Amino acid sequence: MNRLFHTLVATLLAALIGSPECLHAEDGYKLWLRYTPVEVEHQAVLQERVTAILGPDTAGAGAQAAIDELQRGLQGLLSRQVPVSRELKAGAIVIGTPQESPLIGTLDLPLGQLGKEGYLIKSLEIDGKATTVIAAESDTGLVYGAFAFLQLIQSGQPIQSLDLAESPKVDLRLLNHWDNLDRTVERGYAGQSIWDWWRLPDFLDPRYTDYARANASVGINGTVLNNVNASPDVLSARYIAKAAALARVFRPYGIRVYLSVRFSSPVDIGGLDSADPLDPAVRAWWLEKAREIYAQIPDFGGFLVKANSEGQPGPQNFGRSHADGANMLAEALRPFGGIVMWRAFVYSQDDPEDRVKQAFDEFKPLDGEFASNVLLQVKNGPLDFQPREPFHPLFGMMPKTPLIMEFQITQEYLGFSTHMVYLGELYEEVLNTDTFSRGEGSTVARVIDGSLFGHAISGMAGVANIGVDRDWAGSIFGQANWFAFGRLAWDPERSAGAIADEWLRLTFSNDPQFVETARKLMMRSREAAVDYMTPLGLAHLMGTGHHYGPAPWVSDLSRPEWNPVYYHNANREGIGFDRTGQGSNAVAQYAAPLKNLFSSLDTVPDVYLLWFHRVPWNYVMRSGDTLWQELVEHYDNGVAEVMAMQSIWASLKPFVDQERFDKTARFLAIQLREATWWRDACLAYFIRQSGLELPPGVRPPAETLEYYRSLEFPHAPGN
Repeated sequence: MNRLFHTLVATLLAALIGSPECLHAEDGYKLWLRYTPVEVEHQAVLQERVTAILGPDTAGAGAQAAIDELQRGLQGLLSRQVPVSRELKAGAIVIGTPQESPLIGTLDLPLGQLGKEGYLIKSLEIDGKATTVIAAESDTGLVYGAFAFLQLIQSGQPIQSLDLAESPKVDLRLLNHWDNLDRTVERGYAGQSIWDWWRLPDFLDPRYTDYARANASVGINGTVLNNVNASPDVLSARYIAKAAALARVFRPYGIRVYLSVRFSSPVDIGGLDSADPLDPAVRAWWLEKAREIYAQIPDFGGFLVKANSEGQPGPQNFGRSHADGANMLAEALRPFGGIVMWRAFVYSQDDPEDRVKQAFDEFKPLDGEFASNVLLQVKNGPLDFQPREPFHPLFGMMPKTPLIMEFQITQEYLGFSTHMVYLGELYEEVLNTDTFSRGEGSTVARVIDGSLFGHAISGMAGVANIGVDRDWAGSIFGQANWFAFGRLAWDPERSAGAIADEWLRLTFSNDPQFVETARKLMMRSREAAVDYMTPLGLAHLMGTGHHYGPAPWVSDLSRPEWNPVYYHNANREGIGFDRTGQGSNAVAQYAAPLKNLFSSLDTVPDVYLLWFHRVPWNYVMRSGDTLWQELVEHYDNGVAEVMAMQSIWASLKPFVDQERFDKTARFLAIQLREATWWRDACLAYFIRQSGLELPPGVRPPAETLEYYRSLEFPHAPGN
């Protein structure tokens, strides 16, 4: 009778879940942690394999967070409550560390090799009872293991014979929030900052816990709370107390808090006359400030610093080097176990020969001069988060200094939150690139995880796309970029396609037709954006300040490198930036195999052609077409790809609830309109510059160049 009842219930559930008209509207708040009932074919196994949760005798805050997540997730997935038990039962999930759980301690599991954050999930028979063991050396590992187990069930994987062991390849896996204390977010396209500084520390929004859960579910273990263009107030006693309140929420999930600091803080809020890093009074001020922070946040992670860049003060104001400044802060944090992340995104005060060379020229000579608790944080490319640019030459060229990768999750140069651009493909492209700094196989990923040069600490940071919008990222598919960043920070050698598959299963449906089709949609989206924005190695064609929409004509800003014309150099003779030995020689910053590859027109990849070379409009490409013909073709292809993306999404309507389907469809309509605008405005400008006509049969721009130049956007978000 029992078996018949379960079969009838499972059949009814299957009918409801499988019926498109019964899909419930969702606003995206639950992200990939939806925990909706599993498919009927898994119900019978789960009834037997998941009966109870056996936790440690005395659970710490992290272990309790893991148990709570298991209960929450399993109740949603199985449509029933799974109780916490104090005795071993068949089908129990046994979770704990050897220190907290005597039972785990007797199992002789190989946990030592997994490190402090690794976890093991294993199907074992204990005292004749079939169980699933989730074990780790730390509570944080238990949290990661609990999420991993739930995601196996969510994605329809079998759980009868599990034998999984996972540990992160990168130590520091951080979100960088460019959030200001007034709740505005620089380059934020999902509403206000989620940090309600005004009501902190007294009011803790439940969303903070959900934020911690989401991050822990993908392995992110740190958050920099505030903008790199930092207010000195963040180091005041009032704001340290607010940061401490957030740290208490995050701690059970293994997430440490960091702060961006303004280098001139000793003057701004400390009453000193100088911020000179070699001044004993300045050094003493920072040490006392570190002591004040750690008194309230004992596991405080450290400082992120933007210095001598875009007007921010730094050690060069006092005739000192970046190493002098970073080491002063490192000295203050060292007694407490903190680190300094010093950003390498710098502008010199003088007009440069080539902006993309600046960071290398300033930091390469300092290799080996940074303290052991300093990491240099380097953007993925030498310019500024462009749709495509070559990897930053500092990766692989600073063997004595650990480097943190800085990716952008928020889409500052990629259409904001309304353009579907899956950045997992961009991240993978960069991480898989070979630097050749120690011969073949010296990938950027191996620089980042510390294995190439044997660094004891490693890191990856992502500029967050999170705000108070219900769906967190301003769009449903924007969530995939947060997810992909976390997965690749955990393991930089993972496949972007596999990550997309996983996100789709957790966020929408396990249906193979849906997953396969939607994955193709995601994987073609980034290349489409490159085509309709900056094809063939073009860069920084975006509008001034807000970076919204095309503005390749801008040429009147006070510094040359702020102008798009600086980067494309388009005139009657040709287009592109010569970075070979005959030009700025930026190619010399790369290892010899890449220098040679990029220097020659015979070997430079088409995707970087105009980044490294200036060529005439009639230059014959590998396709046999002229540069002009191929440039036009790329712009046309970008628009056509967005149209194809619309069609693909429309075909997926039976698999998606109405609310999320409609929002995505409307955003794709915006993307098509803006991709067309990009295409038309850029071609109108390049027609004027080149004096050429469009190839036969190509649609002319819808408006005049003067019309496109007249458009203004003074209130663009995130500016």
